Amino acid sequence: MRADDWYCTQDLTGFLTHAGGFLRSRPDLHTVALTVTETLRTSGLRAYGDEAPVFGVLELGGQVRAAYFRTPPHRLNVTPLTPDEADALAAHLVALDHSVPGVLAARETAEAFVAAWRRRAGGRGVVSQRQRLYRLGNLTVPQPLPAGRARPAGKADREQLVRWYHEFVEAVGDDAARNAAGWADSRIAYGGVTFWESEDGTPVSMAGVTPVVAGQIRIAPVYTPAHLRGRGYAGAVTAAVSRAALTSGVREVLLFTDLANPTSNSLYQRIGYRAVADFTAYDFRGARGF
Repeated sequence: MRADDWYCTQDLTGFLTHAGGFLRSRPDLHTVALTVTETLRTSGLRAYGDEAPVFGVLELGGQVRAAYFRTPPHRLNVTPLTPDEADALAAHLVALDHSVPGVLAARETAEAFVAAWRRRAGGRGVVSQRQRLYRLGNLTVPQPLPAGRARPAGKADREQLVRWYHEFVEAVGDDAARNAAGWADSRIAYGGVTFWESEDGTPVSMAGVTPVVAGQIRIAPVYTPAHLRGRGYAGAVTAAVSRAALTSGVREVLLFTDLANPTSNSLYQRIGYRAVADFTAYDFRGARGF
């Protein structure tokens, strides 16, 4: 395995033409790559930051084996790799003089890349978050449901969405993937957020969904303000958007949870979500990390 078995491009269309079939072959494991590139395609290449994103493909014998992308200033995201592939990727990125602030990948891949990056570039990887990817099996609506109903968020809810997006990012303790206003506008445009509202019409929780790509959607984010938690709102709104997704005909409904949050992991399993794979986010310190 050589560093030049990987190639890098800033051409999104070319990347999707070349690697799109590979990404769609496992829409569950590749959900982040599929949804991020769809957002870049529809909202523009600066949807996640001021710098142009970069994309990469590993091709052996005329067959795509793996892919990566990065939307600066955010972490590198890479599809599952063998240790040899991870080492070749690290060498490839060092040869291109790329700074890599961190990596998000399936657990074994993330660990292999962190070790390879340490050998090739120095520094160390620090775990930022451990996540679990779930797929919906048989939906079980929680009972009893809290009083109220689900409704789609619209243009009149923009200010609320912006505020709750900021609060969600602060609550999970990570950097915002997108500008809050841009996120709200794009979600409103395709009906990508649902509220659970109380009987008097006050929103008390929200669940977002990504656009449909390769027959799958991912529920993200799910947020309830701290003073309203523990009342069943998150379960109710998640079940509502899950049922709507199934009704629309998508093949897979996915979501990520923070493994440090036992409440959310237990909730989603009760609704009918089943584990697919564990992912780890690392931040790099020193050398070519930040």
